[in-house]
Amino acid sequence: MRILFLGDVMGRAGRQGIADRLPGLRKDWRIDFVVVNGENATNGAGLNAAHANAIFEAGADVITLGDHAFDQKEMLTHIESDTRIVRPLNFARAAPGRGAALYKDARGRKVLVVQALGQVFMSRNYDSPFSAVEDVLKRHPLGGQAQAILVDMHCEATSEKMGMGHFCDGRASIVVGTHTHVPTGDAQILPGGTAFMADAGMCGDYNSVIGMEPAEPLRRFVNGMAKGRFEPAGGEATLSGLFVETDDRTGKAVSVTMVRQGGRLAQSGP
Repeated sequence: MRILFLGDVMGRAGRQGIADRLPGLRKDWRIDFVVVNGENATNGAGLNAAHANAIFEAGADVITLGDHAFDQKEMLTHIESDTRIVRPLNFARAAPGRGAALYKDARGRKVLVVQALGQVFMSRNYDSPFSAVEDVLKRHPLGGQAQAILVDMHCEATSEKMGMGHFCDGRASIVVGTHTHVPTGDAQILPGGTAFMADAGMCGDYNSVIGMEPAEPLRRFVNGMAKGRFEPAGGEATLSGLFVETDDRTGKAVSVTMVRQGGRLAQSGP
């Protein structure tokens, strides 16, 4: 199976980049399944229903969220009706939506998509992502009910993301980090056969401070004083993420490639 994961969609620039480029990438790279992290797609804070639908129309099969999952209040109800949207698994049990679900590609092959929030340097003390993911993986052995398993590890610390990669090695097809909006250069297949990258980066304008217009973040860094709101940068987006081919029989990765398409960053892809 040929799977594309794209990192955090950042504001209007990220949404436009998805709309402009994802349909062509899906066709040219013969992609079977696409997962997009959309938690910053609506003005850099959360995701609304209209923007979720636009990402799906561009070619995404599943959208994952993150710590900003419910910044747009309509998502509290929309996520119950649109089962293609996955929020963090280790939110409170009473949270709406789902943190893991099985989906099918066009050929009927099943893909389990899981998202977990890290604990290190995060603003809230979420339940253990490792315990939450363990429970799901026990119920869905790789190569059994699911031909592929993707885990989106949404957190600050690369060490925690690497920990999750090794924790899932051999039991998931892909473990990929999100949240920091900066792509790491460590795409690899771990010894047990799991494709890993500590952070996919963002789909947004990289002439920015992690996707935001630089003026306000710089003001706060320099003098510690806030003057206005953060505003998403509006230049041409780079789509950043990971492309993985998996073995249908074992579910393990056979190849992994960093993705950077459009915008300012050096280009890469399969």
